[in-house]
Parts: sequence; C-alpha cells; structure tokens
Amino acid sequence: MPRGSRAAPGSRSAAIPRVEEASRIGAGDPPRPWAVAAWTAAAAIPLAFLCLFFLWPVASLVATGFTADGRFDASGIAEVFGQARSWRVIGQTLAQAALATAVSLALGLPAAYALYRLDFPGRTLLRGLLTVPFVLPTVVVGVAFTALLGPGGPLAWLGLERSLAVIVAALAFFNVTVVARTVGAFWARLDRSAEQAARVLGAGRVRAWLTVVLPALAPAIASAASLVFLFASTSFGIVLILGGREFANVETEIYRLTVQFLDLRGAAVLSLAQFAIVGASLLVSARLRSAGERAVELREEADRAQRPGLADLPVLLVFAVSTLLLQVAPILALLARSLRDREGAWTLANYLALLDPPAELPLDEPVIAAVGRSLRIALLAAAIAMVLGLLLALVLSRRPAAPVLRRGLAVFDGLVMLPLGVSAVTLGFGLLLTMHRPLGIGLDLRTSAALIPIAQALVALPLVVRTLLPVLRGIEQQQRLAAASLGAGPLTVLRTIELPMLGRSAGLALGFAFAVSLGEFGATSFLVRPGEQTLPVAIAQLIGHQAPGSYGAGLAAAVVLAALAATSMLLAERLRTDGRGEF
Repeated sequence: MPRGSRAAPGSRSAAIPRVEEASRIGAGDPPRPWAVAAWTAAAAIPLAFLCLFFLWPVASLVATGFTADGRFDASGIAEVFGQARSWRVIGQTLAQAALATAVSLALGLPAAYALYRLDFPGRTLLRGLLTVPFVLPTVVVGVAFTALLGPGGPLAWLGLERSLAVIVAALAFFNVTVVARTVGAFWARLDRSAEQAARVLGAGRVRAWLTVVLPALAPAIASAASLVFLFASTSFGIVLILGGREFANVETEIYRLTVQFLDLRGAAVLSLAQFAIVGASLLVSARLRSAGERAVELREEADRAQRPGLADLPVLLVFAVSTLLLQVAPILALLARSLRDREGAWTLANYLALLDPPAELPLDEPVIAAVGRSLRIALLAAAIAMVLGLLLALVLSRRPAAPVLRRGLAVFDGLVMLPLGVSAVTLGFGLLLTMHRPLGIGLDLRTSAALIPIAQALVALPLVVRTLLPVLRGIEQQQRLAAASLGAGPLTVLRTIELPMLGRSAGLALGFAFAVSLGEFGATSFLVRPGEQTLPVAIAQLIGHQAPGSYGAGLAAAVVLAALAATSMLLAERLRTDGRGEF
C-alpha cells in the first residue's frame, strides 16, 4: 500500500490494528467482579455435581473396603494381591485391552482414510453408520456376537464362543469408530503439500505415507490408541456376557466380588488397580490430545477430499471387508435370529411377546413399558449431561495467563474424564451406599428412580465435553478480543461468538448423551427397582433366563434397543460440523 494512503474500513489491513488494540485492552483490563462470579459458578456447579454423585460414592465404596471396626485396615491389599486369580484378572484386562487396541488401529486407519480423505457418494451416510456401533449398548453387542457365534449361530462352527478372540472382536466392534473419527478428523485437516513434494522427489505412495503422513498422524493415532485402551480395559457388559468368569477382567471381577460374595474389601483393592490403569490411560490421552490440537492449529483447513482411484482399491477393500465381518454380520445375525423360533421357523412371536409377555417370562410388565421408561430416563440424563457439559466446556476452553490457573484447568479436565474410566459397577454400588439422606437431607434417594438418570448423565458427561470442547478451543482468541474492544461484555461474546460456533456440534453431543444413556447397563443394574426395569436390564434378564421363549424375546428387545440408539445417533450425525468435536 502506498505511503499515506488509508485502508478501507472493512479491509484486512484496517482490522489488524483493532485486533492488536483489543489484545492490549484485554490484557490490561482487570476482570469484572460479576464476570469472575459467573465463571466461578460455571465451574462450581458441575464440580459440586461430580463431588456429590461421583467422587463421594466412589471414595465411600473404596473406603469401606479399607476399614474394619471403624479403623483403617490395609491388610486387604496383601491379601488380594497375594492371590493368583487377582493377577490373572489384571493380566487378562491388560491383554484384552492391548489386543483390542491393536485390532482397532489396524481396521480404523483404513476407515479413517476412506471416510475423511476420499470423496464418494454416500460418504456422509457411512460416517453416520460407523458411529452407531460406538453408542450401541454393550448388552446388545454381547447378544449380537452370541447370536453370530453361539449355538445355532451361522458361525458357530468356528468354535469361538467364550474365547479371547470373540471378546477382542466385540471390543474392536466399538472402538474402530473411535480410531476412525479421532484420526480421520485430524487427517482431514493435514496439508498435503509435504506428501506431494515427497512424491515429486521420487517417493512411492507407500513410502511417502510412511515417511511423511504417518509421522504427522502420530499424535492423533497415539491419542486414539490411549482412548481405545481406556474403553477396552473398563468394559463390563461385553466381558460379562461373552467371557464369563474364565475371561473376567477387573470390571467384571469387581462386580462378582460385590454382588455374589459381598466382598467389599476385595472389590476395593481391585478398584485401586483399575484406578491405576485408568489414570495412566487418561494422562497419556490428555497429553497426546493436547499435542494433536496444537498440531492442527498450526495448519490451514484441509484440501478437498479426492476422488477414489485404483491405488485406493486395497484400502477400500480392507475397509469394506472389515466393516461387513466385524460390524454388519453380528447385527444381521441378531436381527435374523430374533425373527426365528426355537425350531428355526420364521415368526414374529418374539416381538409380540414384548407387548404381551407370557407368564413364564421373568418380567413384571410388558417390555414396551421398559422402552418408554428408558426413553424418559435417557432424555432427562441427556439434558443433565448437556447443561453440565456446556458449562464445563466453556470453562475448560479458557486460556488463562496465570500458570497456576492453567494447571488447575488441566486437573479439572482430568477429573471430568474420570467417570468414563471408573467402573460403572463401582459407581452404582457407591450410590447405593451414600444416597441414604445425603448431606443430611431427609430424603432417601435409593427408594426413587432419581439416581438412574444421574448415574447415566455421569457416564455421558465426558463424551459431551469431548464433543464440544474442541470447537470452543478452535475459536481464535482475536475474535473474542476484537468483540471486547467494541464494547461487548463476556455474556455478549458468549451469545454472539461462542454459542453460535457450537451450533450443530451441540446437537451431536446431545445425540451422544441420549444414545449412551439409553444403553447404560452397569450402574443402572444396581439402581433399578423391582418391576421398573429399563430396557437394557430387561434384555439381560430375558437372555439369562431358561424359560422357553425368553431368549428369543431378549433378542427382539435387543433389536428394539439397537434401533432406538442407532436412530438417535444418525439424527445427531446429520448435525455434525466440519470435523471438530469428534471425540
């Protein structure tokens, strides 16, 4: 621009001084007292909820196992860890999680490439369908793999029922989605210029990927792997249904010790081992996620996805075959067997039993009543998780200048993720121990259904935060500062910049919360009252009962639950934004 000339009011050159001025104003102005109070309340409300309904119950259950006659007694540690079975269970937990992580990475990377780097008709629909397995209830998935590989199943000849292989396959069923979305969202925003330069210099397609693309993807791959390991190591329903006592992990062993033997001391000691596994996984995930976010911020938005070519055929073939065998086949087997009777004839009797159950079924009411109850509870749980998750995401997206505040937010972020890794069994039993007149209130919450949506909201809360937080962190700080320089207060900035940016990601978070709450089984199985089952609890009762027709009715109920969860997730996926807010 020639010297002495003036930039147009709307030009980029004119906007730069305003942003710089806003930066100086924002850095020098002390925070207003009411703003400090508002942000304090935004952090205090979710923190109080977590402390009352999560930390206190879990800590109380653990403390119960380390007290005897009102005194601290740590002798249970040596006793439990001196048993060969305890180490066997811990070893099986780590082995199952490690194998599931490896399989999920091997199958998730081709899926990430196909769905995020290639452009073809139906790609958006496939992304939505790939999300469905992650939110399917564990009861449904366990029953689906049993229908596929168990007695009478189309693949029963493989002899994989009650084996390590089927447990790993079922865990990968869930977690391929985690890898595909986490790595794919990162991959979609990578600049392809370095890869193209390597190709120009003579590197082949595979060599360019190994030497250029793979190192760039390393933070996202490692972050996805740590999340998959966390989810797999804390799996309850899958291992309980498909593994039984022989392939028990720490989660199911805590359940067995608590429910069958009332051995709170043994359960508490094993909870310590689980906390160690979860803590390590969360620490690694948080560090690698931060590295991934920083890497993405240094790059421009991704180039447009390319049309598939012949060179992409092997990757597409791996993606198609793995999806059909691992995720489509179990669901189709579940659907087909729900439409057959014990003799193998096609029938709708299993579905009619949901409306008018025979007297021999272990149900106090029609299953359709459990469907309505589950929907109401899931809606309430999703609303709680969304309100708390939005407050948490807003607080955690702040970038304070003080190192103490930054470290405090990092600790707070880890606390928010804990419900995702702590045993749902531990949470449910802890709520039963502590919610008799909590805080001196003359109300026994254990006799009401109020604890069920609370427990489900706790399970869904980390997913809501992880969906919203990347979107808020992606907002440029200059936008907030420029708005402040023009006289906008914090509430105005929130209303005009931050909330509109959340936009459709809030709908995706709501879908996650609803689907996860709808299928929650571990904590709900402790808190549900007789005669008022939720749908997952009713399915477990039907599947495990020996009455004629009970198994078929359980299969039909599992199909209904799968359809509800899938529909809610597909509707939410239509609200997905540009790839931020994946997990």
